This record gives sequence, C-alpha cells and structure tokens, in this order.
Amino acid sequence: MLRAGIFDVDGVLLASPHEEAWREALAGYADPRAFTTAIYQADVAGKPRADGALAALTAMGVADPQSKAAAYAQAKQTKLEALIAAGTVEAFPDALRFVQAVHDLGWRLGVASSSKNAKAMMEGVRLASGMKLLDVFSADVCGRDLAHGKPDPELFLITARELGAEPGDCVVAEDAPAGVEAARAGGMTALGVARLHDGRGLREAGADLVVTRLTDVDLAALKAGRLARVGA
Repeated sequence: MLRAGIFDVDGVLLASPHEEAWREALAGYADPRAFTTAIYQADVAGKPRADGALAALTAMGVADPQSKAAAYAQAKQTKLEALIAAGTVEAFPDALRFVQAVHDLGWRLGVASSSKNAKAMMEGVRLASGMKLLDVFSADVCGRDLAHGKPDPELFLITARELGAEPGDCVVAEDAPAGVEAARAGGMTALGVARLHDGRGLREAGADLVVTRLTDVDLAALKAGRLARVGA
C-alpha cells in the first residue's frame, strides 16, 4: 500500500536551468545548438554531474569524451550557478499544490536528486500554506556522494530508508527515464512527469503512470494507497 512519496527536483518540482547550463557549456566541445531537449532527457537528465557530462559528450559525438568530461562538468557547474544567481529557477505551481495535498494526506515525503544544487534552488520556495517547501520533506537526499548514480536505485533506497518506509510503499515522481528506471529497480512505484510531452521515454523506462501535470494524479486514489489518473 502506497504511503510515502519521493520527489525529484529538476523537472518535477522546479523548472531549473540545468539543461541550458549543459547546452551553454558545450561551446568549444560541440555545437550547443545541436544539444536538444530530447538528448538532455534521454542521456543526461537525472544523472550525477560527472556521469551526465560524459553522457552528453558521448551523445554529441565528441572525440575522447573521457578526457574532457571533468572540465565540461565544471564548465556546466559555473554556468548553472550563474543562471541560478540570475533568478531563472521557478517552481511549478501544480507541483506545489500536489506536494501540499499529499502532505495533508499524512504521507511521509522525501526529496531526492543527483544535483548538488537542488537544495539551493529550493531555498525560499513556499507552499500556499506558508510552509517552506523544504520543511515538508522528512528526508532530504539531494546531492550526496553515492557509489552509484541513476539508473541505479541507491538514491531512492536511501530515501525510503530515511523515511522509514518499505520500497514497495513508495511512489517516486520523476521526469527522466533514468530516474524511472532507478525507481523500478528499487521495487518502487514510478510516476512519470512528462512536462515536455516526452511520455514515451518514461513509459518505455517502466513508469506505472505518466502525467503531464502532477494535478492529474487522483488524490482520492492516493489516500486509498494506490496510484491512478484523475477520472480513470
């Protein structure tokens, strides 16, 4: 029976500039204009910085990507910090409403992201109740140094443990195929959030349900411990 929720940050809770930072940092390695959203979602999103850098360079056909990944990852981080400082991070209104509603159901909630910038991006975001977004989460497992990144389930298994929940009792909200694969590998229910109308990749990764907005999830069903779409 579902009774705990785990949320990714970038693309699920927040519209962050991660994709743009990866794109801008490609200058000098490949044509940034060729780095599409489809490439970002399929190959980079949800992965730790080093893994994402290698995956991006490989996807772009850059020669000897292993030797260039560390420098590219640092360039991306510099770009990202500048974009965050410029105020480009926004919370998705539907996500804030959903988090508040699930919290009101009495569920234990956790936030889990490979990004070491996730907490900084969430600072200052508040729910309609006035609560800080970060205060809603009983477990904050963002940016930790782990042995394995997504699609390995380590990140989500740690979050479940810190929530005091069994993996089978957790639903994970993810926007990237690698995150969906990680949730499923950990024995959790996977909710795919296709804000970019990229539901096919999430379904192919094994998502139990794919929605374009979190408010498409049936709260009455969640209260009963199951995942369903509104009106299903």
